[in-house]
Amino acid sequence: MRGLLKISDPRYPRLLKEIKSAPKEIFYKGTWDKKTFKNCLAVVGSRRMTSYGRQVAEKLVSAAAVNGLTIISGFMYGIDAAAHRAALDAGGRTIAVMPCGIDLIHPYYQTNLYKRILDEKGLIISEYGGKSQPTLWTYPQRNRIVAGLCQAALVVEAGEKSGSLITAALARKYKRKVFAVPGPISSPVSQGTIQLIKEGAEIVKGPEDLLDFYGVKKNIFFNRSLSLSQDSALEKKIRDKLLNEPLEIDILARVLNLSVEKISTTISLMQVKGVLFKENGKYYIKDSC
Repeated sequence: MRGLLKISDPRYPRLLKEIKSAPKEIFYKGTWDKKTFKNCLAVVGSRRMTSYGRQVAEKLVSAAAVNGLTIISGFMYGIDAAAHRAALDAGGRTIAVMPCGIDLIHPYYQTNLYKRILDEKGLIISEYGGKSQPTLWTYPQRNRIVAGLCQAALVVEAGEKSGSLITAALARKYKRKVFAVPGPISSPVSQGTIQLIKEGAEIVKGPEDLLDFYGVKKNIFFNRSLSLSQDSALEKKIRDKLLNEPLEIDILARVLNLSVEKISTTISLMQVKGVLFKENGKYYIKDSC
């Protein structure tokens, strides 16, 4: 499904409509559902994502998505793409806000992610139509939409001049909550998050910090987690297979003779519990690293 929403349309997102620079119209592709905009979390970070940043993003986003939060990001490689994928892997909702025309896949090599968002009832949105190319000024313009749609923004990794800091600054301007993930002080992509924390951003130590802010009943997540005991049958099967060799989710499903949908929730919960992590499309058991 595709369409165009004008700011006067009753379906236009309420939070975005409240900002002074709200776009007059929004082009979209995918499943437009008012419930998608109820609890939105912007997740942004460095394009030069580290393994630490990827693991943290996947852990936090998985928990948020399982609990019904919609994950919003800017579709760029690095933390943005990791956030979109983690939300989808958890069976959750995600919105990609593009800095280009709605019909242009940018970056082009993320075609599979673009299609997956649409196939799994997510949304692609832009204030630009057709295949208009991104420019230097359309990126910060895009960031105001990311910040405007959410109740809170989470910055996972950011350099000193990262575009993620623009999103964080806009979130503060719009009276949104800003969360930041602490990182090694020696890392270039921790300098931006360190600065945000010094300026008053709340440190995120785990998924509970995000869920508490949204007032989510954590049993929605934790009860599902507890129903999978540490040595539950499916979790044990997944662990045993991945201990032998890292596998992509579709291959793992094939080996276990189960559907991807059947194992994706268990894998997401195992990620949140810190049992496994994903790298280059494959899942690894941490004990085997």
